[in-house]
Amino acid sequence: MLDAAGVREVDRLIRRTAEQEILPRFRRLAAEDITEKQPGDMVTVADRAAEELLAQELSVLVPGSVVLGEEAVGADPAVMGLLDGDAPVWIVDPIDGTHHFIAHSPRFMTLVALAQRGELLASWSYAPAFGTMATAIAGGGAYADGERLSVRPAPSSLRHLDVVACQDKWWSAEHREMVHSLLAHRVSFHYFDLSSFEYVELAAGRRTAMVLTWDLPWDHAAGLLLYAEAGGVVVAHDGEPFRLAGGNALPFVAAPDAQCAAALHTAMRGQSAS
Repeated sequence: MLDAAGVREVDRLIRRTAEQEILPRFRRLAAEDITEKQPGDMVTVADRAAEELLAQELSVLVPGSVVLGEEAVGADPAVMGLLDGDAPVWIVDPIDGTHHFIAHSPRFMTLVALAQRGELLASWSYAPAFGTMATAIAGGGAYADGERLSVRPAPSSLRHLDVVACQDKWWSAEHREMVHSLLAHRVSFHYFDLSSFEYVELAAGRRTAMVLTWDLPWDHAAGLLLYAEAGGVVVAHDGEPFRLAGGNALPFVAAPDAQCAAALHTAMRGQSAS
């Protein structure tokens, strides 16, 4: 659907969008540039402007394609239905980590993925403040700034596995019990601040596994393909592959192989796992 020239064109578009709409506003937002979509869920003029530019230009690159952006779904939840259609879908998060962006932290990303009929075809994960880009093409591998990425092999037991997850303030009561059951296996456990950065760390072999308790497609699509093309697997709590359209059994896990993923889910059920 996208040849090598098309992949490079998307890369250039994302970088240009960041240079035009995101970075000029970084650390320069006025109070009126920030609004709250719902309690604790912030959006800025940079989010909206970047998504608008990306939506306009991405849809031209692949004739007949449509765009599902985080801000568009916030305005009209029916946009999520695009994932159920036959048209190629661009999944866009203009600024993943808006709270960091507002707080002047450089740890935010622009995420773009291309999918069709639930299958991820290509992805781009760009950190504008650092100028680093991670890309993946289905069947073509995962790369960060031109370097091929490969996951870290799973250890022999959970006791020697490092696991990352979002901060516990975001967990439901059910998820808290499940993660605590996993912790009883004495895994090496850390909190992350932004899942998009962790997908890159996982794909590069600097982390080993991740537990995720929400499944919004714009947060995960780009990282899912990056991780898969680096050799990892992503499995919902019922053992099924992750579904872009939602309805996944949570938590889902990213792990180096299916055996490790199954062991994580078994441990979260309070059962014995190796």
